[in-house]
Amino acid sequence: MPVIIIPNDARFQAELANAAGNLAVVDFTASWCGPCQMIAPVFDQLSNKYTRGVVFLKVDVDQCQETAHSQGVSSMPTFIFYRNKVKIASITGANPEGLESKIRELASDSGDAGQSNCNVPGHIDLNSMINKSESECLNESDDHNLAGCLTSSSSSYLESDCDEQLIINLTFTQHVKLHSILINGPADKGPKTLKLFINQPRTLDFDAADSMECVQVLDLSAKDLSESTPVPLKYVKFQNVRNLQIFVKDNQGSTETTRIDHLSIIGSPISSTNMMELKRVAKKPGETH
Repeated sequence: MPVIIIPNDARFQAELANAAGNLAVVDFTASWCGPCQMIAPVFDQLSNKYTRGVVFLKVDVDQCQETAHSQGVSSMPTFIFYRNKVKIASITGANPEGLESKIRELASDSGDAGQSNCNVPGHIDLNSMINKSESECLNESDDHNLAGCLTSSSSSYLESDCDEQLIINLTFTQHVKLHSILINGPADKGPKTLKLFINQPRTLDFDAADSMECVQVLDLSAKDLSESTPVPLKYVKFQNVRNLQIFVKDNQGSTETTRIDHLSIIGSPISSTNMMELKRVAKKPGETH
């Protein structure tokens, strides 16, 4: 797919909207920037290589100054990644390997059917922002572990091992706001009572999770598990989350083990941009520096 050239600020927002749940990769560039010109052919090659679920846009910061300012672009080249118009990652500098690595990472997450479109306006599926190396699940089955419920594959799922309880610790790559949780599972073995904890220094054990006061308790029904409708959270209490721990206390049918077919965390990343520290990308008329 060819790179879409953005001629003005209004077009930028329109193309982000058109990208919808696809991964949008935006190259903020300038004609006078040597490193930008060096990596431009690489960006074009990547647009032809990653054609499924990825849209490539190019923004000249001199032609789209307001867009560059609003997106926190202070050096070129800067590559910003969006999904559903929400910024999910960014990198700076002309690093072909780093750029392709980030595209591959985020494109693989959006490639799972249903994962990128959460159908909650202003929010995205945050599963692509889960740091899998720092996340874990206590009492998971060896054959059906945490990774099995974080994709949309119909053949994979998470199941508990020796009893019905689970503790899921999800660590995000940056601070996020949580809006809702989408959980699918069978009517008999699906989870019922969930206790949610945030920003714990370490994974809770089962005794602590059972006795500690949590941020919110969710009582799920079989209908909640069968419909692809997110269960809302107390949004004001989940405004600055680096890790989320879910204690699954019991299941729907009091069966020996609990099974989660799919788990999605819906929300949005917190922008770390300090607007007071932004530098103007291009000089305004009459300025000498």
